[in-house]
Amino acid sequence: MIFDAIDLLFIFVLAAFLGFEVIAKVPSILHTPLMSGSNAIHGIILVGSMVIASQAQGAMQTSLAFVAVFLATLNIVGGVVVTDRMLDMFKGRQQGKGTGPAGGPKSDPKP
Repeated sequence: MIFDAIDLLFIFVLAAFLGFEVIAKVPSILHTPLMSGSNAIHGIILVGSMVIASQAQGAMQTSLAFVAVFLATLNIVGGVVVTDRMLDMFKGRQQGKGTGPAGGPKSDPKP
């Protein structure tokens, strides 16, 4: 079945709207697990783009495959950096709760 440009544009706009609505309703506490799942999906996309790049014939297919591999790699690296920063924010909250080493209470030396 051959799609017209209008049909493809409609599907793209619908997918973008639906994705925005779903992500906007995710509570902030779930963003880190969501990013981890997203990184796993982008890893699969990277493998798929490398498989397609290995079968590319001609300059146009090779250049599009290179762009796909580059963008998938960039997306994975960005997702890992953001996830790492978010996890560091949670570590900062846990360390400042007034506990000492090994989870025990802080010992206040008396002067």
